[in-house]
Amino acid sequence: MRTLFITSNRLGDAVLSTAVLARLLDGHPEARVTVACGPVAASLFEGVPQVERVIAWRKQKSGRHWWMLWRQVAGTWWDRVIDMRGSALAWTLLAGRRSIYRTQRGDAHRLAQMAAALGLSTPLMPRLWLTEADRTAAAKILGADDRPLVAVAPTANWPPKAWPAERFAELIGRLTGVGAPLEGARVLVAGGPGERELAAPVLAAVPAERLVDLVDRAPLMTLAAAFARCRLVVANDSGLMHLAAASGAPTLGLFGPSKDTHYAPAGPVTAWVRAPESAEALLARSQEVGRAPGALMAGLCVDTVEAAARDLLGSRKF
Repeated sequence: MRTLFITSNRLGDAVLSTAVLARLLDGHPEARVTVACGPVAASLFEGVPQVERVIAWRKQKSGRHWWMLWRQVAGTWWDRVIDMRGSALAWTLLAGRRSIYRTQRGDAHRLAQMAAALGLSTPLMPRLWLTEADRTAAAKILGADDRPLVAVAPTANWPPKAWPAERFAELIGRLTGVGAPLEGARVLVAGGPGERELAAPVLAAVPAERLVDLVDRAPLMTLAAAFARCRLVVANDSGLMHLAAASGAPTLGLFGPSKDTHYAPAGPVTAWVRAPESAEALLARSQEVGRAPGALMAGLCVDTVEAAARDLLGSRKF
């Protein structure tokens, strides 16, 4: 079954969409898939055995990226086209079956919306296809150190929705200090390209002998394999939060001007907390705060996050 799977150019949405691809492949192991996605998400799909080709195409002005994609896929007969972008492209292709997902109104989680739109009756769960090379690369970075590992992802694509860096630093101290549940743990600090400045205060707060600096220093799937070895990951609502949750790591998501009802982390062991104000109320102030880091997350205190982290560490699910 030759299948075209069109998904997001954003990492978080692409990770969530892996749940749909996983369901397809579980039901049709003979499927041969071409994935079209943004460059940042491409490596999510490169290790999938049934994926023959990954087309990474960049968003361009006036929708020209759709024309570029169409030229690469229009000459093929597709048994099935699954379009997670809700575009018109699927209707222009030669296909036996088309499944098109468009973002829906309401507070249901995006995974529940995907399942409903595609006629799936059972819950969806994101999946990562980590390769042996991914695990080997992560093991090389982390070394043979047997101390527990905790990760934080203190960055976000929009700085105002990042929890203040000094609070991440205080949380790390509370969780890894003397008598803490992760006493003496190493701290993995994660971030993507262009996010080192936002992560800098957190990097500076961790003693060098306990710091694993992976801010734009590891391929995406190597980072996912490193997350999988963590006792806990605390992350802003971001693509890295979804990556950590999908890796199987106990993941705590921090929310403010985005809706936890839509984007709560999905994985075997997850939890989330949010700022006291609603996402709508925080977004209403977005113009006045500009791009000031942490400006819309000030209401979320360290005590709240620490309590949630300790609860997650005490979970019997892992």
